[in-house]
Amino acid sequence: MPKLSASGKFLLANTFLTLSLAAFVTPTSSVAQTPAPASSAAANPLLMAWEGPYGGVPAFDKVQVSQFKPALEAGMAQNLAEIQAIASSKEAPTFDNTIAALERAGQRLDEVQTVYGIWSGSLSTPDVQAIQREMAPRMAAFGDQINQNEALFKRIEAVYNAPEKKKLTPEQQRLTWIYYNNFVRSGAKLDAAAKTRLSAINQQLAGLFTRFSQNVLADEQDSVLVLKTPADLGGLSASLKTDAAAAATSRKVSGAAGVITNTRSSVEPFLTYSDQRKLREKAWRMFYNRGDNGGAHDNNAIISEILQLRAERAKLLGYATHAHWRLDNTMAKTPEAAMQLMEQVWTPAVARVKQEVADMQALARKEGAGADFKIEPWDYRYYAEKVRKQRYDLDQNEVKQYLQLDKMREGMFWVAGELFNFSFAPVTNVPVYHPDVKVWEVKDKTSGKHVGLWYFDPYARPGKRSGAWMNAYRNQQRLDGNVTTIVSNNSNFVKGKDGEPTLISWTDATTLFHEFGHALHGLSSNVTYPTLSGTSVVRDYVEFPSQLLENWLPTPQVLNRFALHYQTGKPIPQALVDRIEKASTFNQGFETTEFLASALIDMKLHLAGSQKIDADKFERETLTQMGMPREIVMRHRTPQFSHVFSSDGYSAGYYSYLWSVVLAADAYSAFTEGGGAYDKAVGKRLTQNVFSVGNTVDPAEGYRKFRGRDPKIDALMKERGFPMSGSKATTAPAKKAPAKKS
Repeated sequence: MPKLSASGKFLLANTFLTLSLAAFVTPTSSVAQTPAPASSAAANPLLMAWEGPYGGVPAFDKVQVSQFKPALEAGMAQNLAEIQAIASSKEAPTFDNTIAALERAGQRLDEVQTVYGIWSGSLSTPDVQAIQREMAPRMAAFGDQINQNEALFKRIEAVYNAPEKKKLTPEQQRLTWIYYNNFVRSGAKLDAAAKTRLSAINQQLAGLFTRFSQNVLADEQDSVLVLKTPADLGGLSASLKTDAAAAATSRKVSGAAGVITNTRSSVEPFLTYSDQRKLREKAWRMFYNRGDNGGAHDNNAIISEILQLRAERAKLLGYATHAHWRLDNTMAKTPEAAMQLMEQVWTPAVARVKQEVADMQALARKEGAGADFKIEPWDYRYYAEKVRKQRYDLDQNEVKQYLQLDKMREGMFWVAGELFNFSFAPVTNVPVYHPDVKVWEVKDKTSGKHVGLWYFDPYARPGKRSGAWMNAYRNQQRLDGNVTTIVSNNSNFVKGKDGEPTLISWTDATTLFHEFGHALHGLSSNVTYPTLSGTSVVRDYVEFPSQLLENWLPTPQVLNRFALHYQTGKPIPQALVDRIEKASTFNQGFETTEFLASALIDMKLHLAGSQKIDADKFERETLTQMGMPREIVMRHRTPQFSHVFSSDGYSAGYYSYLWSVVLAADAYSAFTEGGGAYDKAVGKRLTQNVFSVGNTVDPAEGYRKFRGRDPKIDALMKERGFPMSGSKATTAPAKKAPAKKS
């Protein structure tokens, strides 16, 4: 999941440095740029222009942590000088001397931030974290200096209101609207006192976001489950035992049979297969209590502060709640529209959970559990897997033997070649920030033209936050020459022994394809202006291309070529593929409910306005009111909900995954209704109207051009095996809420 620059590159300051789970940085690049002072650049390599092949690459091999603070300070000073030159120009405001000039400003700072963001999210040490705590509020204040620059806004407003705007290209008109709208949404029209308070709020939030994310990281790094004896490994497959042993070695835990680290990729397989119920409970509590353990790393008080500040900021900006402010600039438009979609899916999802729990209870008792035995949250995955195996003769461990990480990566490349005409070739002539990182050059298969670079950082390690995400180190653009993109995918797979393939689960393989969808969105970009490039689209649209790409994993063309047994090299048997297909709607009650619980809590927290929130109490009581099954917890409990509380990124916006998956299910139907998954004509429409256009068109209009109509929810409900209700909710744009007060 990427972190966006849809709000404009100057509006990223207080989200960039805190690195949400969607840690995505979209720097701009251009030739016309005020150089950093020569003395600064010579003393600090971070301030030097990217050099080398492929239009220049980050000099990761020259980075030292001590360079970050002075580089950020110098980059901000340079950027402010560029902004002041634009704002104080004596020339009449035009698109070229104002909007295009803003697009050219800030390149050096963008490049510094890109590298700093990688260290913050993937190589986080105490030294890096100390810099984050100091610089996050300062960067927030820097962003407000630009957003609240009255002279600058007057020039933007003049271009926006000028009759000559009609003569601009559609892309230029779109960019002008985005700058104007984002400055207004960031307080450009407020009076001086309100601007001062708004900036203070943004600085406070930036510090709180940083503390929140560092607390979660601390709990992830400091807590492990040590498996002391061979009996503690009961139920685990050979590959999982190997992973646990490797984790014990990397963590230097001597004398242990294995270690389960506090990351999803380690905990969830253990919860699925371990036959040691007490250890499952320990692993579950370790993972789901991150940020909720009391002491120095507890996040509950921080959440309350964040919510209060967000509510106050929304009122300053003229919105009823933070949720109304956030959704005003999305496809959904209003919280009510997002809630309508979520509630329509919630009811059948919870009903399915009840069926799933009944099936698991029956199986547990058949296996000898007592009459008083009840499925607990740490039992759900374990007994669900047993039911899956009994009902469909499908063992996920059996599937895993065919899912080698390297082969799945090759499968993604093949799909990219078929759908987007891309080829991938490994390169070794660029520096990387860790030995695990590998790089590929992307070209157009037909012309051989260079498209961009793709970096891959697949493995978990101390100092790297959990989850999976996409980065853009540089955005495609043509403002001053043809600038190609640099993107990366980042995961947290448990690294196996040297010389042995890394085996991943079906869920992990799906996530791999998902994040690669974000990368392809960036690689396919074909726009002029960097702010509109790649994945720089509204929050509830950005997950659409990535959700869509998940559909190509189970295609026969991918499985027959790339799902090869790690020992025999034979392709996955068709009989096993058939069982996977038959089980495709299995456990969808659990999958959907755990996600929706998080999305609904997120929205309800931010619709609560200025009321004082006790996060633990609110979560507990609201879930009860919603009818949350006791056997399930939120996918992201509030004290570890980094999507929402490590930045503004997905705040009041976690619903966007459901919104996007409705789009994805509906869009994939265009392929199945046509010539199949690799229908060239449908693929061409998809590229032209979705993947290549960035934010140059309204997303709803782009979707209609691709699909020929607004999206419908029917395909999603069918995909998950849920009955359709009487309501026919779609993700067509909702009616705009009444105009906000000025």
